[in-house]
Formats: sequence, C-alpha cells, structure tokens
Amino acid sequence: MKSRLRGDFTGVKAIHCMIQLGIDIGGTSVKLAAIEDGKTLWTGQSGFYTRPDTRALVDAIRATAAGRVSEVQSAGLCVPGLYDADRRTITAAVNVPGLVGIKLDDLIAQALGSGIKQLKIINDAVATGTDVVVSRGLTGRVLAIALGTGVGMGVLDVPGDGRPIALFVDGASPGHIGQVDCSIEGEPVIGPDGGAGSLEGYIGVPALVKRYGSTGKFLETTTVNNAPIRGLVRAIRICHGIYRPHHVILVGGIGTRLRRLVPDIKRACDTNLTSIARQGWTLSAGDHDFHAALGAARLTSE
Repeated sequence: MKSRLRGDFTGVKAIHCMIQLGIDIGGTSVKLAAIEDGKTLWTGQSGFYTRPDTRALVDAIRATAAGRVSEVQSAGLCVPGLYDADRRTITAAVNVPGLVGIKLDDLIAQALGSGIKQLKIINDAVATGTDVVVSRGLTGRVLAIALGTGVGMGVLDVPGDGRPIALFVDGASPGHIGQVDCSIEGEPVIGPDGGAGSLEGYIGVPALVKRYGSTGKFLETTTVNNAPIRGLVRAIRICHGIYRPHHVILVGGIGTRLRRLVPDIKRACDTNLTSIARQGWTLSAGDHDFHAALGAARLTSE
C-alpha cells in the first residue's frame, strides 16, 4: 500500500502560515524542530538517556521544548517500535520501554500541555527521508536507512512534482531492515529481537558499544572490512533486489557520521551487484541530526 504525503514541498508560501512542530523520540535522546512557512525556526535536543521510562521521556520532551511551543497547535511525532494505530500506542520498543502501553497523545499532553490539539504519528525513517528529499530536491525512489540505537528504514517515491509517496508493506512500515538476516561468516550475532544475524545486531548502538567500547571508537576506526559495515553492505544489496532505489541515504546518529566511508561502502555494494539495480544509483550520508524532527514537522498538515 502506498500513502501520498501531500505537504507543501515546493517552497511556495502558504496562504495561512502556522508553526509546525516535529518531535523525534529516539533511542538515546529527544529532538524537536519547529518550522514556519517551510523555514526552520529552531531545533533542540535533550540530554542523553538509556532505556528511559515514561517519566524520563516526559521530562526530556518538556526540557527540550523550554517554553517554545506556546503557539503550536499541531505536531508530528516520530517514535520507534511497533505501532498500534487503532490504540495510538507502541506495543514493543526494545530501546525505549517508556513508550510501551501509553497513549502517545497523553504522553505529549503530559510533556507540553493541552495546547497541541492535533498530533500526527509518523514513521521516523519516513519523516527523515521526507526532510532529505525536500532539502536536496530529490526525485525517484529514495531509501533512507536510519542507523542509531536501532535500525529503521523509509522508502519514498518522489515524482517530478516533488511530493513524496511513502511505500508501506507492513502497517506504517516499509519493512524491518534492522531485523533482516545479514549474517557475516565468522561473526555471528543475535539481535535485540532475538533474531540471528540481524543488521541491528551488527550496527545498532548497543552492538557497537559492546564490540568497540564506544560509538566514537567505532566511527574513528572502522573500515569497510569490519563486520558492522559488511552487514550494512549486505543489507543495502538486499534492498536493491527488493526496492530498486535511485538514492540510498544513511541517516541517524551513526549513519550521518559514516560519511567518510560512503565511497568504500558504495564500491562494496557495486561489486557484482544484481543487474536489476538502478544504473547510476547514489549513496550518501545525512546532513545533520534533525532530519526526522524536521520531516515530522513538515508532515503535520497531512
């Protein structure tokens, strides 16, 4: 099923300008962004946390907003985990247990008060991809792989009018790339969901900390020959067989910081790549850590 995202992606000034808020609840922090008339007003990030409970999430959102949302009536919210659209709750979130079981509208009301009358729940990788599409003016099929505490993915078809169409195959998800078996010979892993060889078991933040001691050490020392990157290469190659993207973008706290390895990763992906892959496909890294929050803000009016 495809869902058209009909936001103002052309940069044309809207008749009725309004402040749009994006809230990105990630595995290690909360990020907020506000836009008006397509332009960024401000961004903010909370302190870091580990497996937060609901109270910690409320405090993180409230502190990051810091009184800057009094004029906001609608917001877009990105959350990780399995989403129950009927109940507007998360039913499973390995890295953010405080999201599980609470109605997301109530969570935001506790943090920001009752001023926000409309809350749209948005797939985080779709939101990220949307902001990248808008900021770079991309067309074609765009696949955004979000590498952070967990691993997610958004797939967007962008026709010539620049209005992204999100591709969903499982509820509000294009599939679960973090749980795909990317087993590397001699480097077995079990992902946090219990799946053998999962991409998240190789390159999710907990896996990197366990293997390298810190994500900083990983980013400084890793090469295309190390297991986490080899797993990523295998996942991208699998995506070419399924989605045939024109553009693949590495985003999230880890993905954005893999920029130095993009040429090496691209060469590894291209080696004997399936002939059904798009000719001239591109690989790049995100520009900053606020793509998801900005994308959520852009999509609030949908």
